[in-house]
Parts: sequence; structure tokens; C-alpha cells
Amino acid sequence: MLILLPPSEGKTAPLAGAPVDLTALSHPGLAPARERVGTALAKVSGQRNAFEVLDVGPSLGAEVDRNRTLWENPTDVAARVYTGVLYEAACASEWGEADLARAADRIRIVSALWGAVSPADRIPAYRLSMSTSLGRIGALASFWRQHLATELSHLAGDGLIVDCRSSSYVAAWRPTGHPTVAVRVERELHGKRTVVSHMAKHTRGLLTGVLATAASVPATRDELADVARTLPGVVDIAVSDKELTIVIAG
Repeated sequence: MLILLPPSEGKTAPLAGAPVDLTALSHPGLAPARERVGTALAKVSGQRNAFEVLDVGPSLGAEVDRNRTLWENPTDVAARVYTGVLYEAACASEWGEADLARAADRIRIVSALWGAVSPADRIPAYRLSMSTSLGRIGALASFWRQHLATELSHLAGDGLIVDCRSSSYVAAWRPTGHPTVAVRVERELHGKRTVVSHMAKHTRGLLTGVLATAASVPATRDELADVARTLPGVVDIAVSDKELTIVIAG
């Protein structure tokens, strides 16, 4: 099984740790592409139009400024650097060595900067979205699409792919020839079902936490649905060839 996650906008900047070693990350073949994107990001972040290019406001000035020293900044495992709703719900920062090792085998975080990393890869905090067009590199989703297919297809093998990514990160790699299930979350309130972004991230995080640390993983869509039924607050499950819909109480 391969679980595909987006990164989180929210990150905890490590206070100590060696700078990133691109060849030590998962998929070392991506190192030249990572270096190209990171160098461009550091350069853009020092320009007058940095906020415009990165599509952020002045309140994120410290994060943009930190991009400038990307290659010197301290690192920690990605499971502790990414601290958004999904990762909090998965309790990723609390994973011990055994859980982190399982997660590293089962999860890839699709990233605008790194292409794809495992939760155990040591990275610095950064600010960059997959929707960004970065200098001569251009649209990052298009750039990474050239590099990720071979790496991730090989990793997925014949196993089930559980896709928890948002649309901009899906654009960087769309699995073909693999059994793939996108995770959709709806909230039911007073008999009406709606999609709510925050709760969708939370529920995907709960599912990720179970799948990442369990002794065994589901091999089929129906087995995945059975795991989803055990999550707190779930009132209904629907599964098709391409999608798992989790309905939670409002």
C-alpha cells in the first residue's frame, strides 16, 4: 500500500539539526531537481516581488525570509516539520521509531520543493506551494510531473494507492495502472451532506494515522473501507473503483 499525502502549509521550524542532505532523502535520484527548485526558491525569496511570486502576505515575511537560507537551516523528520490539520490528526509528531519506520515504507508526501519525501526524511521548514510558478522552472506541478512518475510508480508496485492529496498536488502525479482510491470526506448535518475542508483534512489524518502505524495494511478497496468504518464520528462509508467517501456526523 502507498499513501499519498499533501504537505501542510503549517510547519514547525527545527531549532537544531544538520542541514538537509539531498542524497540522504528518499528517492535520491530526485536530488538534481530538488537542488534546482531549492536554489530558485532561495533566490526568489530575496527579491522585492517575493510575496507576489510565492502568493503570500506580509504576515508570512519570516517564513519567506527563512527560504533564503534554505540550504543552511536545521532539519528534522518531515513527520514533525509538517504540523497542519492532517498531520496533527495522524499524531505524526508522536510516532516513535517503529511507527516512523512503518510510515516511511507506506507514505509519500508530495512536495513542491522536494518532489516526494517520506515522513522519516529530514527536511527544513520552508514556504512554497505546488500552485507556484517559479522563475525559469515554471509551474511546479508540471515540473514535478516529469520526475515523479517513475519514482512513485516503482514504489507503488501492484499495491493499493490511497490518495489523500488536494488537487494542486494531484496534478504533480496522477497514478495510472495502479488500483487507486481518492479519499473524499463529507459531513452530514440535519440530513444534508456537504464537503468541509477542515474536517476533510482531519478525517484524512485520522485514516492516515491508522494506516501508517498498523501492523498490517488493507490490500483491497473493501478492506480500506472496513478500516475507515472504525474511525470516530463516521456515520456512512461508500466505496467505488476510484473513490472512498467517508461521511462524518456534523
